[in-house]
Formats: sequence, C-alpha cells, structure tokens
Amino acid sequence: MHPIIKNILAVIAGIIVGSAVNMGLIMVSGSVIPPPEGVDPSNMESLKASMHLFEAKHFIFPFLAHAFGTFVGAFLAALIAANHKMKFALAIGFFFLIGGIMNIFMLPSPLWFTILDLAGAYIPMAWLGGLLASGVCRT
Repeated sequence: MHPIIKNILAVIAGIIVGSAVNMGLIMVSGSVIPPPEGVDPSNMESLKASMHLFEAKHFIFPFLAHAFGTFVGAFLAALIAANHKMKFALAIGFFFLIGGIMNIFMLPSPLWFTILDLAGAYIPMAWLGGLLASGVCRT
C-alpha cells in the first residue's frame, strides 16, 4: 500500500477508534458513578444547569474517556502509519485536544478539571501511545 494512503488511513482509524473508546466510556460512566439526582446526562442543557451539583467523582470517567480515547487513537494511528509514527500519534492528540477545548466552551467545568483534562488527557497520552506503538513496531 502506498505510504500516503496508509498514513491517511492511520489518521482516520485513530480518530474513529479513539472517539469510539471515548464515547463508550462516557456511556458506561453513569452506571458506574451515577450522576446527581435529577440530572439527565444525555441532555446538554440539563448538564449545564446542574454542573454545580457534580462532585469530583463525577469527573473521573470524563477524564478517563478523554485520556484513554486519545491514547488508543494515537497508538492505533502510530501502529498503522507508514512513517513518522510519533507525528501521527501527536496529530491525533491535537485533534482530541481541540475537541476538549470545544467541550469546555460548550459545557463549562470546574477550573481544576479543565486544567487536569487539557494538560493530562491529550498530548501526554498521545505521546505515550506513539511511544508504545513505536516500540511495538521495532520488535
């Protein structure tokens, strides 16, 4: 397969699989840590109106979803990419970072979570995914 096509497929696969992992964790989060009473997590307006009711425990799964979704997407992109594996992993990280920034504007969260999420869930996890995939590809 031509390297350019392989690299394009790497990015597409990384975004799709990373997004699926992210969404899967978000979907199960309510059954593991139930939202506060009266909050409809499937309704953005309900979430905005009741964000003040959320405790630190309610932010565990969103962080895990962002971090693990980015990690898996970056790992997969680096694994598939024909060359420049770390660059493709970091590209996935930047893609998800942009999504995280957009999410902060759509659904304001506590400052501590915003800082933790933006600083720890995207670029560091993409770097780790790229690092691991690069090691896997060498062996």
